[in-house]
This record gives sequence, structure tokens and C-alpha cells, in this order.
Amino acid sequence: MAAIQKLLNLRAPIGTFVRGISTSVPRFEIFKVQSPEEFNEKVRNSKDPVIVDFFATWCAPCRMLTPRIETVIGENEGKIKLAKVDIDEHTDLALDYEVQSVPVLLAIRDGKVEQRLVGLQDTDKLRTWVQNVVGKTK
Repeated sequence: MAAIQKLLNLRAPIGTFVRGISTSVPRFEIFKVQSPEEFNEKVRNSKDPVIVDFFATWCAPCRMLTPRIETVIGENEGKIKLAKVDIDEHTDLALDYEVQSVPVLLAIRDGKVEQRLVGLQDTDKLRTWVQNVVGKTK
């Protein structure tokens, strides 16, 4: 019993071990589209350029693309947003934008598609592509 009491006395006070760093990409500019109304509000009516990631949960290349594009979007510190659209949940949106295979990335500015990127891409190509979208003036 005395040994247990000694161990309890050795523990650190609550709040001593607070982790103050974050190792993940900030997610404030990354969102999953929940409805066509939200898509209209946050993508078509956005004043900032938006990359739309059409994906499917069963798609292996989509799962590999996700961390890459999220990292690149995070590097741009709020200059561009990422909207994720599950084609199984929002078939009409996929048809409206002529998505025939996944993954597909669309760069949309002022409600218009400026660029399209189809298939799994490496991080360097994604970085260059996003920088091109961000760098364009209205």
C-alpha cells in the first residue's frame, strides 16, 4: 500500500503536460460539401478561388490524393479553399461538372471552371497547379 501511495505522490499536477504545438494542416479552408445549397454558397459565390475535389470513398487514388492536396492548400495560408465533393452523395454536382472518373480537381473562380486536373498527381505537380490558380488575377 505504501508503494502505491509513493507512486501517486510522484505524478505530475494536472495541466503540467500541455502540448502546445500542432502538426496538422489547418483545416479552416478545407470543407466537405454537405448540400447543393452549400456548394452554391461556398464555391460558386466565393470571392476567393476554390479547388473542388471530386472523390469517392471507395477510390484508392482519391485516398492517396487527399493528404497531398490538403498539404498544398494549407501551404497557401488561406489564399485558396478546398471543397471536397463525394460523387456518391452528390451525383448531380458530378454530372453538372462532367466528372466521368475520380479523382478530379477543378479550379473555380467567380463560379466558372478555370482549370481541370484528372487523376492522381504528385505533390510537386499539385503545388505548381495550385500556385498557377492562386497567381491568376481576376
